[in-house]
Amino acid sequence: MKGVRASSAASIGEIMRVSPVIPVLTLHDPSGARGIAEALVAGGLRVLEVTLRTPAALKIIEGLRGVDGAIVGAGTVLNASQLDDAISAGAEFAVSPGLTEPLTLRAVARRIPFLPGVATAGDIMRGLDLGLSHFKFFPAETSGGIPTLKALSAPFANVRFCPTGGVSEATGPSWLALPQVLCVGGSWLVPSGPPDLNSIEAAARRAASFKPNSGGAA
Repeated sequence: MKGVRASSAASIGEIMRVSPVIPVLTLHDPSGARGIAEALVAGGLRVLEVTLRTPAALKIIEGLRGVDGAIVGAGTVLNASQLDDAISAGAEFAVSPGLTEPLTLRAVARRIPFLPGVATAGDIMRGLDLGLSHFKFFPAETSGGIPTLKALSAPFANVRFCPTGGVSEATGPSWLALPQVLCVGGSWLVPSGPPDLNSIEAAARRAASFKPNSGGAA
């Protein structure tokens, strides 16, 4: 999957298979964002989710488009308007904390790889009705953790997940041991405060070494 880029019409499933961990980045300073992204990519994590939780997020997404090897997406996308703004800024995929029909239909219409959040069987069924088969399990730990995802995924053999929310370096490998899990989302890679690029790259290398046990070709 080294050559995958969303701009070449990669699916969300292909993007999820690029790296075992997707760093979830809440960044405030555009001037320091590129160094962080380059450290993560150098460590082996090419798929980067920049959350739309700060005023600088769209500018940061735009600025990271030139980072060699990076696949940059927008996270915390809440509605169709935000999705349009993220695409205009250069986002190559979009992630949402939940699943709504208007946002999903806009993502389909705009042909952008889309990963909405789910926490219940009903969420998954609505997503399947809309043509989706890949979801973010969110918030992963407070929604019941690994036992809940095991039970939740049992009726949905062809569905694949990216657990996010409370996942850590210590627990990431346990999540990835589930065959339905293609990758996990993690915010531990870039702690708050002034960034230590060497530490970020080292953390990325450790995370990139995690081995998913995802089964099938879904």
